[in-house]
Amino acid sequence: MPRVTSVQAVLAVASGALVGFTLGLIGGGGSILATPLLLYVVGLAPHQAIGTGALAVSVSAFSNFAVHARGRNVYWGVASVFALVGVLGAALGSSLGKQFDGGRLLFLFAILMVVIGALVLRRRPAEAGGSARDERTTGVAALGLVGLTALAVGCLAGFFGIGGGFLIVPGLLFSTRMPMIYAIGSSLLAVGSFGLTTAANYAVSGLVNWPVAGAYIAGGVGGGVLGTGLAVKLAPRRAALNRIFAGLVFVVAAYMLYRNAAAMGLG
Repeated sequence: MPRVTSVQAVLAVASGALVGFTLGLIGGGGSILATPLLLYVVGLAPHQAIGTGALAVSVSAFSNFAVHARGRNVYWGVASVFALVGVLGAALGSSLGKQFDGGRLLFLFAILMVVIGALVLRRRPAEAGGSARDERTTGVAALGLVGLTALAVGCLAGFFGIGGGFLIVPGLLFSTRMPMIYAIGSSLLAVGSFGLTTAANYAVSGLVNWPVAGAYIAGGVGGGVLGTGLAVKLAPRRAALNRIFAGLVFVVAAYMLYRNAAAMGLG
């Protein structure tokens, strides 16, 4: 069992609370900060930060998935296919990520952060309409496209140790044309499954810090409750919140690019 100082435990709770608060406040994207916080605030090594972060993201995703399932916002057939096929991709991607140089992996991770920050800026409010499920989601051809999309997204999510929600939702919309609310609810099953697969793969190699993960998850639960409550009050300012979050992502990404440029032969 890795040793964790009291300072690290406090920092892990605070970092988890920040990510949970962000997820609750803007409805997604906050998990991209999990690895940088574990790396630069808590002080974990690169691969250990990715493995530990993946576990925390998985727990958060499954928790939110349960809420959507109770609200009947999940298209179970598509969600199950996406999660099952994507898990294979996540296993492959995470195995490759473990073998990749830590500095190079973080440099590429920072580039992904920039992409996700841009997606946050472009994101529109989720459509509330479309309660009737699109019949095109039930066809064999549609499920085949779901499987191919899931495999690709799973590989990327596993390689970087992220949940991949910002990739899964567009993937579901592209492959099935289901209403947005179902895409969001259904995506969380895959996010949790991908994160759990990645965490398990890293845990086999001793690259998950369990005490830090526990503290991080505990902080995330509390932060999520606060963020969700505040989101209702600040709903009219959602666009401004997205811009603030994207700006934070860009700043962290720039720092990571600077710190890890040498690993790519750029420093």
